[in-house]
Amino acid sequence: MYNWIKHIIVLLALSMSFVSCDDFLDITPTGKVIPSTLDEYRALLTYEYNNFVGDRYMTAIRTDEIRLGAKTSSEDLDAYLDLWLWKDEDPSPTTTYFSWRTYYHCIYIANYIIEHKDEIKNGSADDVSQLVGEAYMMRAYSHFLLVNLYAQAYTHCTPATTRGVPMMLAADVNAVPRSSSVETVYKQVLSDLDEAEKYMKKEKWDTGFNYRFNVVSVNAFRARTYLYMGEWQNAYDEAQKVITAWGDLEDLNSSSAKMPTDPESVENIVALEHFSTNMSTVINMVNNELMQKYRDGDSRKTKYYDTSSSTVTLKKRDGYCSFRSAEAYLTAAEALVELGKTSDAIAQLMPLLTKRLNSTALQNAQNLMVGMSQEELLQEIYDERARELSFEGHRWYDLRRTTQPQLSRMYRSTSYTLTPEKYTMKFPSEAVESNPEIEIWE
Repeated sequence: MYNWIKHIIVLLALSMSFVSCDDFLDITPTGKVIPSTLDEYRALLTYEYNNFVGDRYMTAIRTDEIRLGAKTSSEDLDAYLDLWLWKDEDPSPTTTYFSWRTYYHCIYIANYIIEHKDEIKNGSADDVSQLVGEAYMMRAYSHFLLVNLYAQAYTHCTPATTRGVPMMLAADVNAVPRSSSVETVYKQVLSDLDEAEKYMKKEKWDTGFNYRFNVVSVNAFRARTYLYMGEWQNAYDEAQKVITAWGDLEDLNSSSAKMPTDPESVENIVALEHFSTNMSTVINMVNNELMQKYRDGDSRKTKYYDTSSSTVTLKKRDGYCSFRSAEAYLTAAEALVELGKTSDAIAQLMPLLTKRLNSTALQNAQNLMVGMSQEELLQEIYDERARELSFEGHRWYDLRRTTQPQLSRMYRSTSYTLTPEKYTMKFPSEAVESNPEIEIWE
């Protein structure tokens, strides 16, 4: 039996008996280990929400978004240097790597709720249904993040014959699952989204509860999934559903605008993943190449970054966000370019750019895009994603699903290069040691 699955039993008990304080999530202890009521099952899932990993945010270390600052602490270097240098062979034992156990614990709890959905007491049918829908979303999202960390990008492999990750579809701590193909994992994610849609009831949560998945998040997640698969029409269709239901954008030209990743922002669809400040001395050092992507008149330069000195640092480093409306506009525009509808793609971008650029910059951007070829416009949208979604955990996945460029870094006179194979993380040693056949897929 996997050591990391054994770990789940311990955390299951902790989920019900221990609750940490948090100023954002509505955590309440139940005092029981075996849940029976809706409140107790809700507490199980809330524990997973509260402890959901911030790996998407941490992937920025491996991208072209950051550079090491001159004052980076020795503790940060110990934890993140090998990640920054893509030094995945024999990394330092102090290196902080991406999660594994936590994802599978989330999946286990989701499975537990799904399997016991007909036994949940003391709750309305709609509230129970909503909880089950969220459980399907949690299972799908955890598998999705795992396959995009530890398997090849869908668009850079033969998905049906390429090793993915182990899937857990039952709350069985004795299971020893082998890896499934990349295609099989994606199919399961889409299947879980279909199930989530059947059960989901809540259109929108009040602030303080909007870390929870809702109806619109199903479409937002589908749009991202299809984008990563290169299924352009489906990606466009799902993005349009998001825009129709939740198309509001913060006007960053206004001094009163909230940060788009603020839980109270009109853009924020699901305020789940926390952009932790624990890595602030590493993450907040902005790469000059990223800053050069912003043109004159772009309000994001002052809203997202502190440019008051010669060293640009990040303002947008503390928030909660997994899905927001701006991503839907960008997804729709990219899909339209891939479908050959370049003028429609430009029109799709305009609502977003209107809220980000002053009038002169907006007109210049429109004129520039109108004169672009299809290939140039596609690159412009990639750059627009880099500008808009910077440091929110999208850049790594965008690089790996698109051109997989080679990046180079110099540290202490030694050059390091990000090559295509390094866009896929190796399975953690704990997983390989517990199951040497994990690389075998079914």
